[in-house]
Amino acid sequence: MYVYLCLQVFNYTEETLVQLDFRMNSSQDQIMDITPLCYEFSNTSCPKHIYPVLLKVALYLFFSLVVILTVLGNLFVIITIFHFKQLHMPTNFLVLSLAVTDLLLGGFVMPPCMLRTVETCWYLGPLFCKIHASGGVVIMLATASIINLSFISIDRYYAVCKPLMYHSTITPFVTLIMILICWSVSISVGFVIIFLEINLLGVEDFYYENIECEGGCVLFQMSCCSVGTNALLMPEIRGE
Repeated sequence: MYVYLCLQVFNYTEETLVQLDFRMNSSQDQIMDITPLCYEFSNTSCPKHIYPVLLKVALYLFFSLVVILTVLGNLFVIITIFHFKQLHMPTNFLVLSLAVTDLLLGGFVMPPCMLRTVETCWYLGPLFCKIHASGGVVIMLATASIINLSFISIDRYYAVCKPLMYHSTITPFVTLIMILICWSVSISVGFVIIFLEINLLGVEDFYYENIECEGGCVLFQMSCCSVGTNALLMPEIRGE
C-alpha cells in the first residue's frame, strides 16, 4: 500500500512537472509573439521598445527645444560675422566655420536622431541611414568640429604666446587653407569609410547575420578602424 501511494505521488509529480514545463514554454512563445517590432510583418525586423505616451511627448519637447536653440544660436553667430565687417578677421573665420558645422548638426543630424531615439527604430531607409546615422554626415560633422577647434587653438596659441608673429603667420589666406583642409578631411573621413564599407572589413558576415536588421541603423566598426578614426578625430596640439 505504501509503495502504491509513493508511485502515485511520483507519477503526479512527474505529470505536474511536464505540465509546468509546457506552460512555461507556452508563456515564452507568447512573449516571443508579442514582442513589438519595428516592422510587424517582416521576419528580419528589429525589436522595438515602446515608451509611455507622456514620456514620448516630454522627450520630443525637450529634443525639439535643444534643436531650436542649436540652430538659432549658430545662425545668429553666422549672420553676425557676415554682417559686421569689423569681425572679418582670421579668428572669426574659423569661428564661422565651427558655427556652420554646429548649424548643420542641429538642422540635419539632431532631428533624425531625435526620431530614432524616441521611436527606437529607423524608418528613413537604408540609404539615408548610410548618409546620416551610420556615420556619413555624423562622422563628417564631428570631424569638422574637432578640426575647427584644433585650428582655433593654434590661432589662439600664436595670438597669446607669439603675438609678434601672429599677423605674419595667421593670415586670411592661411585661415582659408585651414578651413579647406578641415572640410576636405572631414568629408573624406565621413563618407569614404562608410560607403566603401571600410569599417566592416573582415567582419561582413558577422555584421549581416547578427547585427543588421530592418528598422535598425547602427555604426559598426572594427577596433582597428576605431583606432584610426580616433587618431584622425583627436589630433594633439602641442606648443613649442
